[in-house]
Amino acid sequence: MIGKNPLKFSAILVLSLLFILVGTNYSETARAASHREAPITAIDQKADITDWFAFVSYENGRQNTVTFLLNVDPFLEPSNGPNYFPFDPEIHYKMNIDNNQDAVDDIIFLFKFTTEIRLPGVFTGFVGAGTGINAPPNAPQPPIPNPVIPPAITALDGPNSVGLSLRQRYSVTIMDGEGSILFETDVDEGGDPLFAVPSNVGPRTMPAYSSLASQGIYTLSNEIRVFAGTVDDPFYIDLGAAFDSLNFRTAVLTPEQDADDNQNFGGCDDVSGFNVNTIAIEVPITMLTSDGQIHTADEPEAVIGSYGVTLRPRTKMYNGPGEPLDLSEDFVKIQRMGNALFNELIIGTGSKDLWSMSEPEDDAQFADFALDPLFARVLNAAFPVVTVPDAPRTDLLPLVQYIAPICPGCPDPGPIADLLRLNTGIPPTPPGLQSRLGFISTILDNDLLNVDPSGYPNGRRAFDDVTDISTRVAAGILAPGFNVSPNDLLGDGVNTNDVPYQVQFPYVAFANSGRDSVHQNPGDVACFSAPPPPSGGGSSSCSIAAPGSNTSMGSLMAILFPVLYVFGRRFVKGVRKSRLLNTRK
Repeated sequence: MIGKNPLKFSAILVLSLLFILVGTNYSETARAASHREAPITAIDQKADITDWFAFVSYENGRQNTVTFLLNVDPFLEPSNGPNYFPFDPEIHYKMNIDNNQDAVDDIIFLFKFTTEIRLPGVFTGFVGAGTGINAPPNAPQPPIPNPVIPPAITALDGPNSVGLSLRQRYSVTIMDGEGSILFETDVDEGGDPLFAVPSNVGPRTMPAYSSLASQGIYTLSNEIRVFAGTVDDPFYIDLGAAFDSLNFRTAVLTPEQDADDNQNFGGCDDVSGFNVNTIAIEVPITMLTSDGQIHTADEPEAVIGSYGVTLRPRTKMYNGPGEPLDLSEDFVKIQRMGNALFNELIIGTGSKDLWSMSEPEDDAQFADFALDPLFARVLNAAFPVVTVPDAPRTDLLPLVQYIAPICPGCPDPGPIADLLRLNTGIPPTPPGLQSRLGFISTILDNDLLNVDPSGYPNGRRAFDDVTDISTRVAAGILAPGFNVSPNDLLGDGVNTNDVPYQVQFPYVAFANSGRDSVHQNPGDVACFSAPPPPSGGGSSSCSIAAPGSNTSMGSLMAILFPVLYVFGRRFVKGVRKSRLLNTRK
C-alpha cells in the first residue's frame, strides 16, 4: 500500500501528526464561556445578556444624565467572518426602569433591529480596500464591472459605505409601565437612519475604524444619545480559575496590589481580545425620576432600579426555501439581568431558567439563594482562612432591596428583587479619581484619598471590578466585623481590562480588529509566572504561553512543520530510489 502511493502516505503522515498536535493543544486551552450562565442562554447565545450597566454619566458636560449599557452575545471572536455578529432581528432588547421602589417597570426602552444585504452576490458581509481595486490585465474573462473590490469602508452610509453589505438599522421606543408608547423613532435629530456599527474586520477593509464607529453615536430629537454595535467586551475575569472550583492564581491581594488598578497580579483575563454586542443609551435624569426632577442623594426619588431583558417570539414557523418566517406577535422573556454575577454565582443551576424568565417583583421565591448563598459557603470551604457570616445574610439585602447605603432615604425597602439600583443624587466621579472598587471601598475604608462614591453596587460602570467586589461582598464585608483581611482583599488577580475604556459615551472601547486581535493582555507577565494554586491541586499555569516560549502552538508549528516536511520528502525520495533499483534489477 505504501509502495503504491508513497507521496499520499507521506502527506497523510504529516497531516496526522499535525492534527494530533493541534488537537492536544486545543484540549488544554478550551474553556467554557462565562457569560452563558443559564441553560437556556447556553443554547440561545444571541439572547444572552452578558452584562448590564447603569451609571450617572461622567463625560464632561453630561453629568445630569444616566447611561445604560446592555451587552449581549458573548465571546465574539473578532476574526469570525464572513457574517460576523449582527443583532438578532427577531429579538426585542429592553431596558426596564423602576422609579418608585416597587420593583415594577415604570419606564421601558425597547430596541428592534432590521437587516439588509446590500451586495447579495458577495461572499462576505464586509469588503473594501483603499480607493477600490480594479481587475488586473490578466483577469479572467468575461470581465465584470470595476472596481472588483470596492473602496475601504469609512462610513455607515453614502458612497464610502459601498462595501458595507450586511447592514443593520434599529429603532428606539420609549414606553411607560403599561406599554403605552411615549416616544418612537428610527432616525436621529437630523432625520438620518440609526445604523448599528459593524464589527472591526481589519485595517484594509476598515482603515479608520474608530472614526467609523464614532459615526454610530446618534443624538435623538429629545436629547437622548444612542449607540449600538460590536465593541470590546469590557468585562475582565480569570474565568478559568473561577470555574475550576475557585482555583484562583492570586486569591488574596496585598494592599499594594489591591490599590493598583492598572495591572494584573497573576490572574489571566480570559475575556481579553473578545468582542460583544452593546446597546447604549444616555438619558437625562429628569426623564427617569418619578417626578421629573433631579434629587439629592438622601431623597428616595433619586434612586432608580434597572435591569436588561431579551425577549423572543413565543412561536416560530419555518416555511419553504427563501420564504419569510411566521413569527408570533406574543413575546416571551429569555433572560434578564440586574446585579452583576447574580444569576451566574447566586442562583442554582436548576433554577436559572426560571429566574431568567421571571419578573423581579416575584424574586421572593429566590430569597433563599440570596440570603444564604452557596457561593459564600464554597468560598469558605475553598479558603478556610475566610470566615463568612451566618445565615440569613441580611448584609446582602442592599443588593435586592431599596435600603442604605444605596438608598438611605427610602422609607419602604420594597420587595426582594434583583435590580441594579442607582442613586442618581450621588455625583459621578471624574475619570482621574475613579477606582475599580469605587462605592464599596469608599464606604468601608478610612482612606481619605479614596473619593470615588460611584460604582457597583451603586449602579455599575464599565470598568468596575465586579468579580472582586462580588467575592468580597459574598465573604461578608458589608456585615459588621467581617470587613477584615483576608475578606477585604479577595480577588482573582485581574485588576484591569486588556484595552483602555473611553471616558465619553458609549464609554466601552470600540471593537477589536479581526485581523490583529490577540487573546491576552499585552505585557501581562504575571499571568505567565503565577503563584502556586491553593491546596486541592490543579495547574497554576495560564493557557496562553509566554511570549517567546517554545510551548506555544505557533512556535511548535514553526519548529515541527519544517521537520515533518523534510521527513516526508526524504521518505518519498527513499521509496522512489528503492523502486528504481528494483526496476533496474
